[in-house]
Amino acid sequence: MDWIENILRHNLVIPIFLTIGLGFLLGRLKYKSFTLGSVASTLLIGVLIGQIGIEIPEVVKSIFFMLFLFSIGYSVGPQFFRAFKGQGLKQLAFAVVGALVCAGTVILAAKIMGYDTGVAVGMFAGSQTASASLGVTSETIKGLSMSPELKAHLLDIIPTCYAVTYVFGTIGSAWFLSIIGPMLLGGIKKVKEETKAIERELDDGSDNIEPGMVLADNPVTYRVYAADCWWYDNPRTVAEVEEYFAGKNERIFVERLRIKGKITDPSPDLKIHKGDLMVLSARSEVMVEEAEFLGKEVADHELLSFGSENLPVTVAKSLVDGMTFGELRKQPYMKGVLVSKITRNNMCIPGKNHLILERGDVLTLCGSPRNVSVAAKNIGYEDRQTVTTDMVLLGLGVALGCFIGALAIHIGGVPVSLSTSGGALLSGLFFGWLRNRRPTFGHIPTSVIWLFDNLGLNMFIAVVGLSSGASFIEGLKHVGFSLFFVGMAATLIALTINIFIARKLFRFSAPETLGCVAGARCGVASIGAIQDALESTVPVIGYTVTYAAANLILVFSSLIVLAVV
Repeated sequence: MDWIENILRHNLVIPIFLTIGLGFLLGRLKYKSFTLGSVASTLLIGVLIGQIGIEIPEVVKSIFFMLFLFSIGYSVGPQFFRAFKGQGLKQLAFAVVGALVCAGTVILAAKIMGYDTGVAVGMFAGSQTASASLGVTSETIKGLSMSPELKAHLLDIIPTCYAVTYVFGTIGSAWFLSIIGPMLLGGIKKVKEETKAIERELDDGSDNIEPGMVLADNPVTYRVYAADCWWYDNPRTVAEVEEYFAGKNERIFVERLRIKGKITDPSPDLKIHKGDLMVLSARSEVMVEEAEFLGKEVADHELLSFGSENLPVTVAKSLVDGMTFGELRKQPYMKGVLVSKITRNNMCIPGKNHLILERGDVLTLCGSPRNVSVAAKNIGYEDRQTVTTDMVLLGLGVALGCFIGALAIHIGGVPVSLSTSGGALLSGLFFGWLRNRRPTFGHIPTSVIWLFDNLGLNMFIAVVGLSSGASFIEGLKHVGFSLFFVGMAATLIALTINIFIARKLFRFSAPETLGCVAGARCGVASIGAIQDALESTVPVIGYTVTYAAANLILVFSSLIVLAVV
């Protein structure tokens, strides 16, 4: 085994990627609803491999953590700044209060148990699922004036305590918010009834399909008709056909033609003669009621063999920002266009008619390329699938954020700064917001954001585990296994207090309360469990703003723990 250990110690790339691969593999394993998740699994694998004593340069960890923070800020930037007005301001205020409750609970537990600063900071990151705070607090500790021995102790003990408390912090939060949370709010039956009532308020009954699903009775249909009844012996132009129905407050579009046996695309002045075949598009009810006036429906598979576009479009126009979904669907440019999915912060939200659309929402438009193009221009900008990343923005954005974060002001002789990690997060927030306002630059595909989010954080965690592995067992002996139960208590107490604050003080509805509490601790697993328990996507409405805000607020709340304990 000595030769294997020697290879790992002298080829650091191998243990790093071995930890990532095995960590994600372990994170996929499930027993019923129990799963460790990729972050906790990667840390545990890193600690295990790190027992042989592996030293990895600090810059490796820092690079990936900066990519993680910048990507998080970039993805939630539009909704974060949107939160400063309207209903979002109320949810933003709760995110602040919720983070303070999380920090206060951990501080109280640490004081009662007599834990030192390192244990408290690690317990905060784990029990409150604030993984990103590990980097911020570690970087802050490195800049503090203290003995090298104490600094080394703190940096070693933090990931140990994080690993011990994170498992229940994640799984326990999902269990509590989906099972116990509804009980605290009056019972699962009552909460489900309130959720259904909200769904009815959001919808006028004309569309009960959830985003991401397409009804078998497709609202937009394409049919072939032979020009006959209305034509007699007079040819009609494409414009005349469409204008006839427009005059009746209906929209039927001519999408394709077969004239004298030859397939052709329409133009406004192109003439259609009796016997020519037309592909018409319209809403299903309009087609049934009106199209037969033009002629008889026929089968022509070749004529119907053309693409129907499925295009994500980001809300950016000021006229659409603040418009309800129902109002949008009634706009002239939306005729013949179906919205199959609405996402906010990469989370599907219910497509109900009274849902207020926000800048940064992504609507997936379905229909003919011509109709979709018109709608997209009026809604915002097309977010077409691409693998190209604006590396200029990425490189300069991270560098600028870290530079600003490195600047310090001295208060009473003590240097105070955002830290490079805080600067990277704020830079991501700003450029994500700016990209939404000025979509002509700075594109980073969703797949790249996902990679930076997952690989960036887990690479950081892997290096933490590998570097602290040799001291992990000693650290665990130092804090004792009782830390697991103390962390469990900190998790449950903070969740309980936040539920009552959200419900009683902020007067959120029951499903919104659960969504806000999950978002205020960045509980991705929790929101999924809540939706499953309530059989509804309504809780996401409370999750998106608080999640966006918590990515910043929860991280910096860890500095309160660092300063007080």
